[in-house]
Amino acid sequence: MTDQLQRFLFDDFEIRGEIAQAHSAFEQCIDNHDYPAEIANTIGELLIATSLLTATLKFEGKITVQIQGDGPLSMAVINANQDLEVRGTARYEGDTTGLSFSQLIGKGNLMITITPEDGERYQGIVALEKETLAACLEDYFVQSEQLATKISLFADSHATPVQAAGLLIQTLPAHSDTHEEDFAHVCALAGTIKAEEIYTLQNDELLFRLYHQEKVRLFEMQPISFKCGCSQERCLSSLASLNETEIKEILEEQESIDMRCEYCATTYSFKEKDLQILFTSTDPKH
Repeated sequence: MTDQLQRFLFDDFEIRGEIAQAHSAFEQCIDNHDYPAEIANTIGELLIATSLLTATLKFEGKITVQIQGDGPLSMAVINANQDLEVRGTARYEGDTTGLSFSQLIGKGNLMITITPEDGERYQGIVALEKETLAACLEDYFVQSEQLATKISLFADSHATPVQAAGLLIQTLPAHSDTHEEDFAHVCALAGTIKAEEIYTLQNDELLFRLYHQEKVRLFEMQPISFKCGCSQERCLSSLASLNETEIKEILEEQESIDMRCEYCATTYSFKEKDLQILFTSTDPKH
């Protein structure tokens, strides 16, 4: 299945949903990183969660979803834009074998930052007080958006190929007297999804299995893709903040300056001849 996000609506209920699969993007996020399974799977769930959020928080620009804690997993972050170009990374320390999400995080926060192309930057923060990332995100929607939400997240870094997918069910402004019952009914059925089903079934087939007694409309798919954005030029630009003496002192010690992208693990190596452009551009004689 291709990496994609797809919206759906219930004709008879004031409820909407999103389904996302991002197997390839997940693989590219963790490729070249030696993440333990617990860390990799958290990145996969966060990647799917961010993809689902782009559809619910309407914006044009960039979104960052980050978790920080005082446990072994100190930070995990996914960056995305309105075109669902994503990248992610994590920082951890110590043995994470067999740890649950809450054990990995310890005491921490979930931060969602939206940087629109036009308008003011917005950040929402909630404490990570639930046992799973999905439950923490549901908590975020209740606290920040006052929207009842059901989220299911799945990630398996040991599968071949790796797999990541998820489902979001969310209430719309409701006028029906039976809305709470309808929402509970839809969420209860969503809770029966098995990982293998959402990994492998086409979205229309999955929704028919869940809601064959309901009228569900699927909308156009939006592709999800991994895009890091790092480059040799960007690394040079960051090195330009150092003066020529500092750069030459580093080169004398280690012959080259190596810069590794935290997201895609690409290493950019610069020798003195590669940095002459910086010396020229910062020399007041030129």
